Amino acid sequence: QVQLVESGGGSVQAGGSLRLSCAVSGRTFSSYDMAWFRQAPGKEREFVAAINWNGGMTYYADSVKGRFTISRDHTKNTEYLQMNSLKPEDTAVYYCAGRASQEYTIRQYYDPSGWNYWGQGTQVTVPS
Repeated sequence: QVQLVESGGGSVQAGGSLRLSCAVSGRTFSSYDMAWFRQAPGKEREFVAAINWNGGMTYYADSVKGRFTISRDHTKNTEYLQMNSLKPEDTAVYYCAGRASQEYTIRQYYDPSGWNYWGQGTQVTVPS
């Protein structure tokens, strides 16, 4: 069974940085696409970033492009999200997600319903 555990959330002033980690159990990490989503109170879960199984392709929401960087380390079975220049509107619970890699359209990366495995979430707060 695949398990995803996020860490690294917290409260940071606007303009600051945080790095989220998602540790993945099992031997399937190297063949999985991975992603980050976030959900603010009263809002739907939204796509943040995704990376394909070998790290060769990355995708970002327009709202985070240029500020956030997704990466993965196969030696540690871990996915990361480096978040710089944080803004109050980045405040949300951040979730990592995973699924077996195959040919997907860009739209399928953005749609949370297409991801099979989810972590429990980690809170990121950027006070205004």
